[in-house]
Amino acid sequence: MPTRTFETRGPVEPSRNYVVPRTAEIADLVQRIKDGRYIVIFAPRQTGKTTFFRWALESLDESYLPIQLNFEEYKDLSPDVFYHYFKEDIQKEIENYAQIGQEATKFLKTYSITSHLSMRHFFEQLAGYLKNRRLAIIIDEFDGIPRTEVSHFLHTLRRIYLSKTPNRCPYSVGIVGVKSITQLNDDRSISPFNIQDEFALPNFTREQVHRLLEQYTDEVGQTFAPKVIKSLHKQTGGQPFLVNRMAQSLTEELGIGRKETISVAHFEMAHKNILNEQNVHLSHLTTNIHPRFQSLLMEICSSDAGIPFNLRNEYISELVTYGVLKGGTDGFCEIANPIYQYCIVQTFQPLLNGLERKYH
Repeated sequence: MPTRTFETRGPVEPSRNYVVPRTAEIADLVQRIKDGRYIVIFAPRQTGKTTFFRWALESLDESYLPIQLNFEEYKDLSPDVFYHYFKEDIQKEIENYAQIGQEATKFLKTYSITSHLSMRHFFEQLAGYLKNRRLAIIIDEFDGIPRTEVSHFLHTLRRIYLSKTPNRCPYSVGIVGVKSITQLNDDRSISPFNIQDEFALPNFTREQVHRLLEQYTDEVGQTFAPKVIKSLHKQTGGQPFLVNRMAQSLTEELGIGRKETISVAHFEMAHKNILNEQNVHLSHLTTNIHPRFQSLLMEICSSDAGIPFNLRNEYISELVTYGVLKGGTDGFCEIANPIYQYCIVQTFQPLLNGLERKYH
């Protein structure tokens, strides 16, 4: 039996899961943090972002104090309650990460954040206690922030970023979960975070998929036919959940003997099973493709003329945020991968015009 598995339920650990190291992507993000950038990080759900951010923060040296926050539960909170838990989360992260001294500990326990103004004052005071250490914060699920506080929160971060203080705090901020901050702003006329540096966490390349499967082969001895690796990457588009789910099916669920090469016929069985299952990832996809997207999506699926890829279009931009659309090399919109395209066609026109077969 293999000692590791392909993970589809949460963050991965190299000790128990096969992993894609993403070395180049981590180096890119780490350099932006070292440059003191305030970053908007584009990463749709279930792309391995939680693991990726943890690895990036862990690779920083001791001159940094990196913390990871999550706003997923904050959406319906009042502003004062939101800022209370925001401060509590920062306190816990800092205390768990580093020895900061009695005075800093006392400050963290006694200071209260009640608004965006007291938040700025909190960070100004915190900088003195951290001395030469640079605070780097990554905020996951940022779109969970209470709507009333989006503008206030971002304007405050902007003011901190533009300050000329040598020990600016936070030194670097990463906001995760949206393609553009303007998607969270009801007032599209303002641009409070136009100091942002955008970073997109890409899907796996074909070579990364090959290296992921190679780890299994090295450990177990079972090989994959070259066409299986090619087809797996093509049908999933390198989407991390789908890649791992397909590998999981091939290695754990089909009952293939360990001495038998995983063939194209095996891949076709796993592919068919995944197309017709109701896993969390594909259910989330069909939830996001609201009927208001139907006309656009079906036109992309069926039209030979093509729809120009234009991120200024609200629908196209939103679907890119969800990881549903991408720009093709010809400048037109493409569904992110064939599995998504099959699900979209099934959602809007099941058994109506044969498009389910066309996507192959």
